[in-house]
Amino acid sequence: MQLQIKGLQKSYKGQTVLCIEELTIPQGSFFGIIGPNGAGKSTLIKMIAGLIEPTNGLIEYSGASITDEIKQKMTLVFQKPYLLRTTVFNNIAYPLKIRKIEKEEIQRRVDRLLRDMEIEHLKDQKAWTLSGGEAQKVALARGIIFSPELLLLDEATANLDPTSVLMLEKQLKAFFHENKTTIIMITHNLYQAKRLCHDVAFMKDGKVIEVGNQEKVMNYPESHHTKEFICNEKI
Repeated sequence: MQLQIKGLQKSYKGQTVLCIEELTIPQGSFFGIIGPNGAGKSTLIKMIAGLIEPTNGLIEYSGASITDEIKQKMTLVFQKPYLLRTTVFNNIAYPLKIRKIEKEEIQRRVDRLLRDMEIEHLKDQKAWTLSGGEAQKVALARGIIFSPELLLLDEATANLDPTSVLMLEKQLKAFFHENKTTIIMITHNLYQAKRLCHDVAFMKDGKVIEVGNQEKVMNYPESHHTKEFICNEKI
């Protein structure tokens, strides 16, 4: 799914918190969004997900405005996981059940993902008994189980230990290459952005300051704002 943003603006009580003139995210790209706290990153990704209405402007999804059908082809995984009050298996299986996938296929897909994400032992555990890191893994598994055309990640690995982060990054890479899904990831971890993303956008004060190839933006930023942020984050 390709995204095209034009004249996007969001204001609260007369104060503009987001203003993006133009941004294109190609279909099948792994796209990172970096920037300081309060830059508007989460506001942008929630608007892409259809959770926040823009004040002005538009977001096109492969040339179309957002519809319920388009929403069913995307998912958003937050930093704080939101799980159903049921078992781990049922949480991960939920997107498949509401899409009326056959029971045997659901079992096969969930079992495979539980194994790949190293959480087989949690299969029958109640979601509310999980640790923060375990819950995050389950939330991410639920997000990718139905092979969305657009996967939105808002600091989705922030609660995990380094070993788990690398394991999930490996899973995300495999998912990306297998499905050619468009992935948009907000991250404060510049090394993670380098490991995963093809292109990145640097945001500050509600605006996209710089966008381009990840290696170019990270190593040879054109904006002094981008350079300052990257240098400070690497200290």
